[in-house]
Parts: sequence; C-alpha cells; structure tokens
Amino acid sequence: MFRYLPLALAACATLAHAAPPEPVVKTLMNQALSDAPGKEVMMLAVDYAPGAADPVHRHDAHGFVYVLEGTIVMGVEGGKEKTLRAGETFYEGPRDVHTVGRNASKTKPARFVVFLLKDKDKPALIPVGSH
Repeated sequence: MFRYLPLALAACATLAHAAPPEPVVKTLMNQALSDAPGKEVMMLAVDYAPGAADPVHRHDAHGFVYVLEGTIVMGVEGGKEKTLRAGETFYEGPRDVHTVGRNASKTKPARFVVFLLKDKDKPALIPVGSH
C-alpha cells in the first residue's frame, strides 16, 4: 500500500513549487534625451514562454508596450485586465503598480517590445511586495 507513497509525495512537492516561467528580457537600447536632461528611453524585448508571468512590479516610468506575437494579459492596480494580441498596445504610468503581466496561452509563446521613458538613475523594474 505504501510503496507508491514516495512517488505521490514527490509529485505533490513538484506541483507545490512549480512557479510560472519568468519572462526573458533583453535590453535593445538606452538613449539619453539631450533635450530632457536626466531622462532616457530604454527599449526592451520581452519573450513570454507558454504560461510565463511577471512578478508584481512598477517601473517608475512611462511604459509603452507593443505586442509583436502571441497574446498577453496586462493590468495595473485599480484598472481592468486587458488581453492584447499582435499589433495592440498598452500603457502604464510612473505611479502604476503592474499587477498582471502574463502570457495568455499555456501552449504558445508571446513577444512584445516595451519603451520606458524614465529617469537615468532609476532601475527599469522595481519589485513590489505581495499584493
């Protein structure tokens, strides 16, 4: 009766610790803005594997998202979640907390580009405690 117990416990432990895959982020460009001292534009490419999701975070920047392929779900605190497909856009402001960022598909990847207008001395992503 107990010979399958170790396998069952191992399977439960694996499921309990399985977190969604994290996005793969690549910096494409950083450009200081000569007519806006202290400001820069950062361009990022983000790849979501199937089922990938972002942790809750903020950017302390104006963020402009353009979906290249796949379907993603985005949302900020106090707003409605939006499902975006290739060719669609999303905006988040400097005070927004990004509560939802994930691939809408468990089987297909998604890819998008993010343009951040931010202060040069601030990080691109600031983690936010549990929500």
